[in-house]
Amino acid sequence: MRVPDERLSGAPLTFTWLGVLLATTLIQHALTGHKLREVLLGGSTNLHHLAVDPVQVLVASLLWIDGYYWWPWAIVFALFLAPAERWLGQWRWLAVGLLAHVIATYVSEGVLYLQIREAIASPRLTDARDIGVSYFVAGIAGVLSYRIVVPWRWCYAAAMVLAVGIPLAVHPNFTALGHACALAVGLACYPLVRRLTPRGPQRP
Repeated sequence: MRVPDERLSGAPLTFTWLGVLLATTLIQHALTGHKLREVLLGGSTNLHHLAVDPVQVLVASLLWIDGYYWWPWAIVFALFLAPAERWLGQWRWLAVGLLAHVIATYVSEGVLYLQIREAIASPRLTDARDIGVSYFVAGIAGVLSYRIVVPWRWCYAAAMVLAVGIPLAVHPNFTALGHACALAVGLACYPLVRRLTPRGPQRP
């Protein structure tokens, strides 16, 4: 089975991370009530934790999925993160994803802070649960548009913009804003991938 082996070896960070998320999802299923809430809040990138220990929670939040099921994220990782890692290499992949994760977190939480200060949002959101890998994924999905040859690149990019723009327009909140910001960061990373961008027809 050489083809699966090559795909796994070409994206070691993606599939190692996916394995970690499987383990932490099983832990979520084993915990209940107060203990589960305590664990998830402890790794949340909310305003309180960003003020106290930002590095710890920015890392910890990437180790949990925001939801009950792991398998949808396995599909997302296979469709977006694995191809991106094989194309970009591990260091560029990490750089883009982490930039998106960090910038989107601070922008969305910064806007939330202003809303709380202006009494637009509830002060309880200072300690909101905010975990998951979606900002990292959105950033990678954005930069992956440069892997696609024109004109399909613009179709893909438009689909990604709609995917984050519609939720932001329909139900604006700090999470939807974070996804839009993360995608924008990924799209802005063109200088990192300029030499890797296909000039003509390219096999997927």
